[in-house]
Amino acid sequence: MKLTTKEIAVFGVLGAIMYVSKFIMEIIPNVHLLGVFTIAFTVVYRKKALYPIYIFVVLTGIFCGFAAWWIPYLYLWTVLWGAVMLLPKKMPKKVQPVIYMTVCALHGFLYGTLYAPTQAILYGLSFKGMIAWIIAGLPWDCIHGISNFFCGMLIMPVVLTLRLVEGNTNKS
Repeated sequence: MKLTTKEIAVFGVLGAIMYVSKFIMEIIPNVHLLGVFTIAFTVVYRKKALYPIYIFVVLTGIFCGFAAWWIPYLYLWTVLWGAVMLLPKKMPKKVQPVIYMTVCALHGFLYGTLYAPTQAILYGLSFKGMIAWIIAGLPWDCIHGISNFFCGMLIMPVVLTLRLVEGNTNKS
């Protein structure tokens, strides 16, 4: 995955945009555009989308601290990236927004469940303790999933903008 100079610059900016968007939206718990950006970057850049995603992850660690809460960030966004990578590249244009919004929402609904194993290991929770942790977080996961679905309406506009910047508007 060799990068061009342009890609290095673009991916740095995209990773920074992810971080700034999360910072700005922290006033509203569990509402953010990270799923939107992760999906859009993956649709446009495929494997190379991991660069801006991990620039975001590292920036988050640098500015917010490399603490126990940060460790799941090392895989949480990769799970969403992987789910999008498994989707067919050529979907009918009419279903793309709904599919992407649904995947974004599912990631939000499952966020606490995906986060829980690391918390269980780090804090010595039993399996029952981990399940209790997941159940306690379900209201927040519901907010996360619902907000991800509606924020997901921005995925296709971001994809189209990135393709315009890349000079490639013919991809479906």
